[in-house]
Amino acid sequence: MIRDTRTKSTQPEGAEEATLTVEQLAYETGMSVRNIRNHQSRGLLPPPEVRARIGYYGSQHVARLRLIQEMQGEGFKLSAISRLIGEHGADADRFVGLRQAVTAPFATEAPEVLSREELAERFQVDDDRLLGKAQKLGLLIDLGDERYEAPSPALLRAAEDVLKMGIDLRAALAAIEKLSRNSQSSARTFVNLFVEELWKPFDEAGRPDEGWAEIIESIERLRPLAVEALNATFRLTLTTEVEKAFGEVLERRKKK
Repeated sequence: MIRDTRTKSTQPEGAEEATLTVEQLAYETGMSVRNIRNHQSRGLLPPPEVRARIGYYGSQHVARLRLIQEMQGEGFKLSAISRLIGEHGADADRFVGLRQAVTAPFATEAPEVLSREELAERFQVDDDRLLGKAQKLGLLIDLGDERYEAPSPALLRAAEDVLKMGIDLRAALAAIEKLSRNSQSSARTFVNLFVEELWKPFDEAGRPDEGWAEIIESIERLRPLAVEALNATFRLTLTTEVEKAFGEVLERRKKK
């Protein structure tokens, strides 16, 4: 009897044929062969298609390794990556959609590039310490050659308007720093709400196929809903604080 010694392909039906050896895959992704085999042993990378005792890899393997590299670059440990994309990488493709929803640009505001001379002209000051403070707060990004990118021109214009009102730039930057800390706390509140109320129950249920679309949609809606809620809350709080502050000023004048 003649035995069929061909190894069954691990490639999904309709997928591009695997043509890369592990060495070629390493070259394509800039990753060492040792790391590739390590990812495969962890279940992060699907097994290769074996032909004549040689393992061949395809586009799905390249995409998976690049996803892992990107996630590691963003601070994820391999243990966390393994949990996020699912055992043996079963949820990797779905996680790509989730990750795109998380990292998608939040606003259409285009960054603005300014020279140091232009910044000095707009803010009527050229101070290394203030420039460093603005960079620390994320208002400016140093591009080299005394050129800076403002990720949010609107925030830069707000600082400029405050300056025109007669408020010192140092005081304005200090206020922005406090707002930034408060914003981090507010953002964390909304993220925790999503994780505790939506992601954890979904994860504990085994991440059912029919639930992925809803989870991704929830992430896409989270940021605009959070901003809307924060704006509404801030307007109410600001009104209360303004009335309180001016009430105290008027009360002190009466006592004089």
